[in-house]
Amino acid sequence: MEKNRQLNGYINIAHKAGYLIIGSDKLKGYNKKLYIVIYDTSAQKNTLKVVEEMKNKNIPIFAVENLAELTNISNCKIVGIKNKDISEIIANILK
Repeated sequence: MEKNRQLNGYINIAHKAGYLIIGSDKLKGYNKKLYIVIYDTSAQKNTLKVVEEMKNKNIPIFAVENLAELTNISNCKIVGIKNKDISEIIANILK
């Protein structure tokens, strides 16, 4: 539970700072540097295609449950973070 609170906090910081890329449509065409991708375990085929695409780019990818709850964005299934420091902290929490 503590892990979720920490994740929620860092994801919110990234969101407020404009470091969060939200949704498979935005991530699909995103060609700038991403440091981490987080997707919901209940994600559907289109989102999973984007996850595969990101794996090919050697971006660290993590699956979590209830991503919408962590991001406070309803129906959110995938996010990418374009800030190195925040991404490293989140990756360490998720490991």
